[in-house]
Amino acid sequence: MNKSFFLSILCCFIYITTATSQELTGQQLLEKSIQYHDPNGNWKTFNGTLQVTMETPKNEPRVSTIKINLPKEYFYLKAARDGKTTEYTIEKNDCTIAFNGKTDISEEVIKENKLSCERANLYKNYYTYLYGLPMKLEDKGTIIDPKVMKKTFKGKEYLVLKATYAESVGKDTWYFYFDPKTYAMEVYQFYKDESKNDGEYILLTEEAVINGVKMPKKRAWYYNKDNGYLGTDILGN
Repeated sequence: MNKSFFLSILCCFIYITTATSQELTGQQLLEKSIQYHDPNGNWKTFNGTLQVTMETPKNEPRVSTIKINLPKEYFYLKAARDGKTTEYTIEKNDCTIAFNGKTDISEEVIKENKLSCERANLYKNYYTYLYGLPMKLEDKGTIIDPKVMKKTFKGKEYLVLKATYAESVGKDTWYFYFDPKTYAMEVYQFYKDESKNDGEYILLTEEAVINGVKMPKKRAWYYNKDNGYLGTDILGN
């Protein structure tokens, strides 16, 4: 094999490899990331407990125990901070609230601590969405942009997936950043109004495997506008 022929073959191989990478669709990227984070399809039948500590500047840590049983439509949250303990339980359409171990709560305490079943459902959606990513991007009402972008963020190049939502689901625009080799999700970012550079970005570091699902162990939150630090969620084993 002469040198020029070998170089031609090599260039052709590089071109094909590059073209294949560039032609990866949004749905294909999502599938590859799901294969990384949930290779055995365990999320759909997830039944487990998460221990999460939220650290924020100038505040005591909030320690939360979260139980999620997707097949039974069950969600439980027990959060403790500053000597106060709040418990929310949702089982299908039923919701119960306890404060400092009591379910008989005065209106004054309810108002002072903003206790409500609406808030319970917000927590349920929040925790199942964030710890269920990227699998939750398969949910009905999620619109995956077919075009995959390449972006450099914090000095690293990522494959980036854009997701928007049907009006009945949500109005935010989200971007998900994946390692181009492993397809691990390492950053996500959302905007209320992208033209104003509002919203936040979240850096994901380390991993914890819960019931066969790879989840970020640490999630550090920052403002898009000024990189202001908001806090970190730490997932325990």
